[in-house]
Amino acid sequence: MIAYPKIYLEKATDITEKMLIENNIKGIILDVDNTLIYYNKTLLENVDVWCKVLQQKGIKFCIVSNSNKKDKVKMVANKLDVPYISFGMKPLKRGLNKAQKILGLKNEEIAVVGDQIFTDVIGANRNKMFSILVKPLETKDILITRIKRPLEEAIIHKYLKQRGEKENVHK
Repeated sequence: MIAYPKIYLEKATDITEKMLIENNIKGIILDVDNTLIYYNKTLLENVDVWCKVLQQKGIKFCIVSNSNKKDKVKMVANKLDVPYISFGMKPLKRGLNKAQKILGLKNEEIAVVGDQIFTDVIGANRNKMFSILVKPLETKDILITRIKRPLEEAIIHKYLKQRGEKENVHK
């Protein structure tokens, strides 16, 4: 199903080199809000170290955020030393296609990591990229996202039930 992620994790930093190798992933497109930063713009703990370690293993990164707050997206990208695209318009293909060109990889070699089904997961799946859903860092969201969260929770519940999983996320 287009709304189901390939993997569901607690947080982005739970992605391991082994997971990437097993799925032939050579590049990662990261979301920003509630994936890498909290509402108050604090960076997810150790995300910079995690990113550097994977970069040293040859993994390429790019940020694609739907936020039109370019300064915020640029601040995160600078802290991680990765290229970025703000106002990416996920789940539309435009922003993800730009990131694919920046990464210089095939769509099948790219994972898209984010906290929302209707933007990150569907955008990745529409582009034949590997979708990784993470739990939102916190419950505070902008209005449109708050409205979508209950439906996303229902989809996640169905996804986990179909997979026969009792836990909320992979460990």
